This record gives sequence, structure tokens and C-alpha cells, in this order.
Amino acid sequence: MNFAETYLAQLERFAARGPLPRVRALHLPPAGDAPLPGDRGEFCALELDDGSLGLSYVLLDDTLARMRAGEGGFALAGADALELARAYVNGSGIRRTLGFAAANALTRSFFDRAGYRPDTSADSIGGLDPQPGERIGMIGLFTPLIGRILKSGAELTVVELKAELAGDRDGYRVTLDPAELAGCGKVLSTSTLLLNDTLDHMLGFCRDARWFAMIGPSAGCLPDALFARGVTLVGGSWVHDREGFVDALRSGSERGSFARKFAIAADAYPGFETLLAKI
Repeated sequence: MNFAETYLAQLERFAARGPLPRVRALHLPPAGDAPLPGDRGEFCALELDDGSLGLSYVLLDDTLARMRAGEGGFALAGADALELARAYVNGSGIRRTLGFAAANALTRSFFDRAGYRPDTSADSIGGLDPQPGERIGMIGLFTPLIGRILKSGAELTVVELKAELAGDRDGYRVTLDPAELAGCGKVLSTSTLLLNDTLDHMLGFCRDARWFAMIGPSAGCLPDALFARGVTLVGGSWVHDREGFVDALRSGSERGSFARKFAIAADAYPGFETLLAKI
């Protein structure tokens, strides 16, 4: 099974333990002509009746525009969250995005019921610890993190989908060719791979990586199937103030004070089976 299928199968087993919360609302970033700073306009949040939030990237193709156009017509309030999550496997476009958000919201509900709290991330680059002379790969351009990597003396290769970003930069290279990740001992990846269905494809170019971290606000999924594929760390956003976070997302404000960055390392994660047994 691919990642999405394995993920959904785990959520189905969670559902077998008892009724799951239903969908309460979909929250979108504000509309506007000017782009918002950082990632403030890049994610939606699907909220469940128990307060769990699941985040998903919304800037693939015209997803956000379609969400805004139909925000009041999705009939999501009261919907079966697991049924919506199934669209992550068998849907496309906007439905797949909503399905991924629903799956991530159910993951937060699962973690809460199991009493699991992932560790707070020790740094913004997922424990990368770049060293002089190391070859570092980056999937997706994390501009705020580049300076720290280059300052260490490591070599950096960034793989991007946007042709306009390709080229040599001051101290690093941006390429459209994932084959250039060969030889990189450490890789830092965007969690958007989980939404655009390129995870296994990109991992195939990272066979030399002994360390592979997937980070981003939408990396709020069950990580078991990622660890089975060689990912060593998953880092996302753990919301601790639901109301404040939703208000900030909808207004385009800074969300940092309402959530913390978490990191789940493969060698420290108790595993789905252990957590399921606690429910």
C-alpha cells in the first residue's frame, strides 16, 4: 500500500475503538491581493467537534481559490470525519486536500485520546546539525533556514518544482532535477510531498541519506508509514490554543504563540500499535 492507504487503514482501526468526532468547521486564511508573510496564507485548518485541528497546504493549483468560492457550500459541518478522510486516498484536487486535513485532525484526536504528546522541536531545522563539508539536500525551498545551513560550511542542493526558482545562488544551488539529491547524507523535506503524491518518488532519489526529516505545519499525520520508508524525523505544529490559532489563521496573523513546533524521531516514537492499545 502507498502512504495514503496505510495512513487511512490506521485511522479505520482507530474508528473501530469507538465513535469519532465529526467535522465542526473549515478555516481558511484571509483573501487579499498581497501575499501574507511566511506561511500565513498557505494552510487551512479542519476542525472537529472535540477541538482537534488538522492542517493542510492549500496552494497547489487553484485549491485555495476553489475553497474560498465554495467555503459556505461544502456542507462540512457535521460531516463524518473518517468518510472525508477517505478522500485523501481516492479523491483529487480540493477533495484530496480536505481529506488530508481531516486525516490530520483525526490523528490529533487519536494522539489526545492515547495521551501522547510529541517532544518540542529542539530547533527550526529538525535536528539537521549540518557540519562543514556535508552534502545537504532540501526538497522545497525553506528560505529562512538556508543561512544557518550555509553558515555551517555544508554544501546545499535544493530541489524545487517552480522553474523560476532554478539556478545557482550565493552558496547553494536550486534545481528541478531530484537526481541531484544523490550523495546527500542529510535531507530536509517539505511535507507537501504527502499531498502532491510524490513521496515515494522523491525518496527514491535519497538512498544515500542516513537522515531524512520531513517538516511543515501539515506534517500532523501518523508517522509510522513514513518511518517505514526511511524518514527519520517528522516535525509539525502542535496547537495548544485552538481558539487563538483559528483566529490567527483566519486573520493572517502570526500563529506561533498558539502552537509549538514538535518533532517525532523514529527511534523515540512509541508506534501506532502501542498508542492504539491505550484507547
